[in-house]
Amino acid sequence: MRPPKKEGQPTTVLFHVTVMGLDSIDETSMTYAADIFFAQTWKDHRLRLPENMTSEYRLLEVEWLKNMWRPDSFFKNAKSVTFQTMTIPNHYMWLYKDKTILYMVKLTLRLSCAMNFLIYPHDTQECKLQMESLSHTTDDMIFQWDPEVPLVVDENIELPQLALLRNYTADCTQVYSTGNFTCLEVVFELKRRLGYYLFHTYIPTCLIVIMSWVSFWIKPEAAPARVTLGVTSLLTLSTQHAKSQASLPPVSYLKAVDAFMSVCTIFVFMALMEYCLVNIVLGDSEPPTPPKPHPPPKLDRFIDLATTRNGKRGSRNLENNEVTVNTFQRQLAELPPGVLVGNLFKLFSL
Repeated sequence: MRPPKKEGQPTTVLFHVTVMGLDSIDETSMTYAADIFFAQTWKDHRLRLPENMTSEYRLLEVEWLKNMWRPDSFFKNAKSVTFQTMTIPNHYMWLYKDKTILYMVKLTLRLSCAMNFLIYPHDTQECKLQMESLSHTTDDMIFQWDPEVPLVVDENIELPQLALLRNYTADCTQVYSTGNFTCLEVVFELKRRLGYYLFHTYIPTCLIVIMSWVSFWIKPEAAPARVTLGVTSLLTLSTQHAKSQASLPPVSYLKAVDAFMSVCTIFVFMALMEYCLVNIVLGDSEPPTPPKPHPPPKLDRFIDLATTRNGKRGSRNLENNEVTVNTFQRQLAELPPGVLVGNLFKLFSL
C-alpha cells in the first residue's frame, strides 16, 4: 500500500536513469533497444529502522522487496522488458537513516520510436524512454527527476548509421479520462550518418546516369548498342532504388531519396528518348549509295561535266552531304548532356 500523505501532499518519487547502451535501431519496425540502470528514491515514514543501524544506509535483503511498497511505474513505450539475472538478480535496495529508500534495477528494454522519413536519409529522429505511473494519479504520487544527477549516458555509445547528437529529460504527464497520471521521459536525438548512403546510393546512382549518356557518342546507326545501354541503365537504376528502400517501412509519403531516384530515372529515360528523336529527325535521309567503280582518268572530266549539266550531284558532292548530315547528327546528340548535367547539379548540389 502506498505511504499515507504527509500534510496532504502526494508521495514524491525521484528518478535517475543511467544509459549504458543503445543499439538495434530498426527502421522497419520503428523500435530500438536500450540497456539501463533504473533508480527510484522515495520516503516511507511507516518504516522502523534497526536499532543497531550506525551507517548512513543499509543494504536490505532481496526478500524484503516482497514485503515493501514500491512505486507502480512502468515503461510506457516499451515493447518488452528483460530483467537481468546474470550472475545474480541485478537489483538491490538501500535504506537510509531518514527512512529514504533507493531501489536500483538493471533492465534491457525494447522500445518503440515513432520515426518520420520525409527527408531520409538526411533525417533526425527523436526516440523516447517514457516512465509513467500505472494506477496512481498526480493527487497521490508525483514523479520527479533527481535534482542532482537525473540522467547519465555512456560517452562510448556508437551506432553504425546514426549519431547521438544530444539527450535530455522532460515531463510527459498526460490527462486521461480517469485523471492525470505522472510521467517522465528521456529523449535521445539521433542524426543519420551520410557516409553509407553517399557511397552506396548517391555516387553509384550518379555514375549510372552518366553511363547512360555514353549513348550520345554512339552512332545512330548502331541501334542495338544504344538501346541496350539505355535499357540496362534503367534496370540497374530500378534495382538501386529497390535496394535503398529495403530497410524502410512502406510509407505513403514521398521521401527525399525517392525524389532523387525519380529524377535520376527521368534523366536516363530522356537519354533513351533522345535516340528516338534522332531517328525521327534523320530517319528520312537516304542511306549512302555504295561506291561505283572509278572511271578511267580520261573520262573522269567528261562524266563530272555531264552530271553537272543534267542537274545531278556528283559522287564527291554526295560524300560532302553525308559528312554534313553526320556532323549535324552528332551536334544534336551532344546537346542533351550539357542540359542534363546542369540540371543535375542545380537540383542535387550538396
